[in-house]
Amino acid sequence: MNFRQLLTALLVSISLIGFAQKKIELTDIVAKRTFQQKNSSGFRSMSDGLNYTKKEEGNQIVKYSYKSGEKLEVVFDLSKIENPGFSEFSDYDFSTDESKILFTTKSQSIYRHSFTAEYFIWNQTTKEMAPLSANGSQQLATLSPDGERVAFVRNNNIFIKSLKFGTESQVTRDGKTNEIINGAPDWVYEEEFGFSKAFEWSPDSKFLAFIKFDETEVPMFNIPMYQGQKPAMKEYELYPGNTSYKYPKAGEKNSVVSVRIYDLKAKSSVTAEIGDDKEQYIPRIRWTADATDLAIMKVNRLQNQVDIVLANPFTGDTRAFFTEKNKRYIDEAFYDNFIFLPDNRYIVLNSERNGYSHLYLYDRQGFEVKQLTDGKYDVTKFYGFDPVKRLFYYQAAKESPMRREVYFVSLDGKKSGKLSTQIGTNNADFSNGMKYYINYFNNIETPNLATLCDQTGKLIRTLEDNSTLKTLLKDYQLSKKEFFTFKTSEGVELNGWMLKPVNFDPAKKYPVVMTQYSGPNSQQVLDHWSIGYDDYMVQEGFVVACVDPRGTSARGEEFRKMTYMQLGKYESDDQVEAAKYLGSLPFVDKNNIAIWGWSYGGFMSALCMEKGADVFKAGISVAPVTNWRFYDSVYTERFMRTPKENPDGYDDNSPLSHAEKIKGKFLIIHGAADDNVHLQNTMEFTERMVQAGVQFDMAIYTNRNHGIRGGNTSLQLYTKMTNFLKEKLQ
Repeated sequence: MNFRQLLTALLVSISLIGFAQKKIELTDIVAKRTFQQKNSSGFRSMSDGLNYTKKEEGNQIVKYSYKSGEKLEVVFDLSKIENPGFSEFSDYDFSTDESKILFTTKSQSIYRHSFTAEYFIWNQTTKEMAPLSANGSQQLATLSPDGERVAFVRNNNIFIKSLKFGTESQVTRDGKTNEIINGAPDWVYEEEFGFSKAFEWSPDSKFLAFIKFDETEVPMFNIPMYQGQKPAMKEYELYPGNTSYKYPKAGEKNSVVSVRIYDLKAKSSVTAEIGDDKEQYIPRIRWTADATDLAIMKVNRLQNQVDIVLANPFTGDTRAFFTEKNKRYIDEAFYDNFIFLPDNRYIVLNSERNGYSHLYLYDRQGFEVKQLTDGKYDVTKFYGFDPVKRLFYYQAAKESPMRREVYFVSLDGKKSGKLSTQIGTNNADFSNGMKYYINYFNNIETPNLATLCDQTGKLIRTLEDNSTLKTLLKDYQLSKKEFFTFKTSEGVELNGWMLKPVNFDPAKKYPVVMTQYSGPNSQQVLDHWSIGYDDYMVQEGFVVACVDPRGTSARGEEFRKMTYMQLGKYESDDQVEAAKYLGSLPFVDKNNIAIWGWSYGGFMSALCMEKGADVFKAGISVAPVTNWRFYDSVYTERFMRTPKENPDGYDDNSPLSHAEKIKGKFLIIHGAADDNVHLQNTMEFTERMVQAGVQFDMAIYTNRNHGIRGGNTSLQLYTKMTNFLKEKLQ
């Protein structure tokens, strides 16, 4: 190589070195979403299970073959419809025979999951578009199985639109804001029982069953609203406004629920007989496959017993069918994993009765046939049943609590196996009939890889490999996440991960930022890919670590539920132990350790700053619960029972009770319009700190909810946290 070639190579090398050292900016994380993965989502299996549709650019719905990947046809193209009544749509649903399409447009959020919208119906046969209703926005519009009608909610009442005749009939008339809701859950049901639709069509389209919520006696919660910006509410320029809604705190009155069944032919309703317990919950209603019965789940207020009764749709009479009990509480996953199979002979359910979450098979008389899965691992999802191959498909953390795999087991138990092939986090989305599935895989080194497979696990083709993102990542020097385990002083083995600065020097002492959530059945220590705030902070010279304490998921029921009746105790003990473990490492400055978290993680940060006052130099609590008496009934009582039954459990591990113990630097942050974890939590806690003489920093974000975002909010918030940690960990 001559001098000119050597010089050129040297300059290229220097250029590449500089290029590879591109830094992550905070705006990349919270504003630009520079490192966002493509998830290849939006696939809709068609009824035949052989093809799927996907919404594509230009508001088209395109049909593809699962097997070949061939584009078969454009099923719908909005640009070719004359005066459709809308310019874009956010969602769509086919009728069972795929002759009609229901479009969702102009969505307006209510709470976390619920929204109003304007719906439109496209008739594939007549090529006509029509609005669902001209009488105001709707909620939860749902096609009947026969495709002849659409049920929806408006102003807390249920309506049915006949698509054949174009008529709109009103099923209920007693709906009233903050009093009666028909067909849609109240705030606490939506948030804590994980559903937004409280009505169900019968499979034969002859009945519409729905839950009625009487929240008249539920205490009102008021949130002041200000003019603000992004968006600005001019009506509150001089005098703040007020948002009022029903929010049952722990121990307070809940909605009284009832179940109605509407007979479309008779145009009348019957009330299902569910007993006199006004404190019971109805988290799900579900029709049997043959439409002869409506299964109603009745859950006691302690949430440790589920009684499933079958209701006659003509009379409302019920008979006992199945009961599930637990000495602590029944996990909410039970409600979605109690499934009547299409053959109408069997039922699948998920139970923790042997200490781990497993699948069980029952017959239609409510008797156990067999346990489908078994072992010292948790089944984490049930995907469905293939009636032809007689196979059940599910996800489990069988190989490690930090990973997920996709498995199958046969009805007779003679066949079983693993479909996923790569080590990390696997999740499947099966087609109708279970002939094909899309496997979504990622691990700490691999961003999302979406592959289409047949039911044997054979790869058909790759749908998304995030190659553009992988190329982009070559421009950055990124730290590799390292997993670790350690034993606490109580002999409990905990899992964690750690990020070290790229130019890590084992001879140096680094400050540590601990991030965590720590809530019941949550999990942060997983073999999955992400680039976020943690990666930004490690780039700024911190070691960042995360540990899942007792109470978190995928390690069996005993580990998961040992926090029962005393939320915060064991989790904070474990986080303090984690900090001590990290402080013992030769490259960690044990005098410069901070902890932060959001929501439950904010609760944990505040408690750790008190219980670990000599361990943590700094802490940040974002939107924290500071006493579980302030939080909602369903979530809190599931883990704590009521304040009357368990007063010490509520107060012993409440940050309010120990504010005077804080020694480190503390920053507390909250959204002023948080409808989930109310600002009340922060205001009461800061008052305790003030009266105890504890100095702290505080940030309140105008009109922001639990996510604290909008406009420049996220960037300002994360900049504040970053500056705080840089300043305090010195």
